[in-house]
Amino acid sequence: MQEMEKAVITVLGQDCVGITAKVCTALAESNINILDISQTIVGGYFNMVMVVDITNMKLQYDEISAKLDALGDEMNLKIKVQHTKIFDAMHRV
Repeated sequence: MQEMEKAVITVLGQDCVGITAKVCTALAESNINILDISQTIVGGYFNMVMVVDITNMKLQYDEISAKLDALGDEMNLKIKVQHTKIFDAMHRV
């Protein structure tokens, strides 16, 4: 059985209509499943963190990163994706 590969996606920027919908649509089109999601709006700034399953995604890692960067540019947001192995290594105490 194949081990699940996960990534952490962060979205930050000025709040506007459709952020969650557009990000989730981009992920679904790439066959990426959302495992956990948290979002808040503080002082008009939107912040979302997702843990996603990238095991069966249709794109290469750099392609999904570029796709989310382009979406972020279009919506004036910062969207970053990090493989959980990298994320865990960077945030180890």
